[in-house]
Amino acid sequence: MSRVALGLAYDGSAWQGWQTQPHRQTVQDTLESALAKFCGVEGVVPTICAGRTDTGVHGAMQVVHLDTALDRRMESWVRGVNAFLPSSVSVQWAQVVSDEFHARFSARARTYVYLLWRGRVRPALWAGRAGWCFQPLNVDAMRLAANALLGEHDFSSFRSSQCQAKHPVRHMHSLNIEERGPFLVFTLKANAFLHHMVRNIMGALLQIGQGRESVEWMAQLLSWRDRKLGAPTFSPDGLYLSAIDYPAEFGLEELDGGSLLLSPFTQSY
Repeated sequence: MSRVALGLAYDGSAWQGWQTQPHRQTVQDTLESALAKFCGVEGVVPTICAGRTDTGVHGAMQVVHLDTALDRRMESWVRGVNAFLPSSVSVQWAQVVSDEFHARFSARARTYVYLLWRGRVRPALWAGRAGWCFQPLNVDAMRLAANALLGEHDFSSFRSSQCQAKHPVRHMHSLNIEERGPFLVFTLKANAFLHHMVRNIMGALLQIGQGRESVEWMAQLLSWRDRKLGAPTFSPDGLYLSAIDYPAEFGLEELDGGSLLLSPFTQSY
């Protein structure tokens, strides 16, 4: 048996999230069925992913691993599995890794990118691929408020009531906000994320950017540790799992799908 890691990209608007469900309209169900066909086995081939994405959330760089007795060239894994996948899901690369590698538990950090379109009218060409805000936004205030989230904190105020994580403490390494023409590009890097954490942070940042809450409110909200006091959960449309960071010993340096797959979204206008 050997352990194979795969890098995936997918358009989440077509799926009910990553994790397998009885209705099987998920990325995991679709990938595992395609793997079974490629491997020539009945049923599905089980996989473990780096981070489970919600309904409507996209993957610019999702990483999974699987154990298999099948001996194929890495390019055959890419092209062969893709032959059984729909156009909205694509294997980008494949690599044999050591048995100690675990797509989820070996990851040191994950990066999410949120694309927000600022405009008076909703962007038809970006439907499902970018969030939308028609109100003017104070970007400087949002950047100041974001600083309160850096470091290790209890993120209970940004945690979904359905979150299954054992504890709410996470370490936010960075949270950057860039202006790219009509877009705001939010890049969040942390050791891990809670269920709906990025979307709830986005909701809070927009409340501050619209002047409905003060810059200081973000730190207060964090300290309250109460999701009921936070902002509404923002749309999943512009959210992308963008990069996974693994220790060098596994031969997988930081895997950043954002620089390639999101470049058409973030170019200067």
